[in-house]
Amino acid sequence: MLTNGVIALGSEAHERIIEALQRYDDFDADNDPYGEHDFGLIVVDGSELLFKIDYYDLDLTYHSPDPADPSVTIRVLTVMLASEY
Repeated sequence: MLTNGVIALGSEAHERIIEALQRYDDFDADNDPYGEHDFGLIVVDGSELLFKIDYYDLDLTYHSPDPADPSVTIRVLTVMLASEY
């Protein structure tokens, strides 16, 4: 899921954002205290972007009963400009 601010950056920027997300591995005790690797900050073309992964049940209504189990979980990635937070 992309916010309006990220959509406005255009498709070429989206490709660079996807590449940055795929390479992201800057998780540490400060920004990932529970070791879930579900939130982070990337910088692409000078824009600070936040990403968040949420874990929903199969109806996308409630949180997943077991986020580690893909048979009962749908993961939703949201990418937003830091200024939109």
